[in-house]
Amino acid sequence: MARRPPYRDQGLFPSEAEIARRLSQDPTDWMAKAIVLERDGLPRIDPLMGARYWPAVLGYWNRRYGLSHVEASCLDGQENLDAL
Repeated sequence: MARRPPYRDQGLFPSEAEIARRLSQDPTDWMAKAIVLERDGLPRIDPLMGARYWPAVLGYWNRRYGLSHVEASCLDGQENLDAL
């Protein structure tokens, strides 16, 4: 198996093998899982770049696990408009 250039697994468009590694998946299993997950919203491989946009992949997983909404943890008190 030919080695990929090291830059190929860095940056915003990592290889599928690198995505599998980052997600703790076997590369062969990842290929089959990615097909199923694409139906659920996993970003597809960009035809121009030849890889998935990594921030969008992270965004997909954050949404899937309910981490995409930022909410205040508690109210901080009443507004006092006369304080100015």
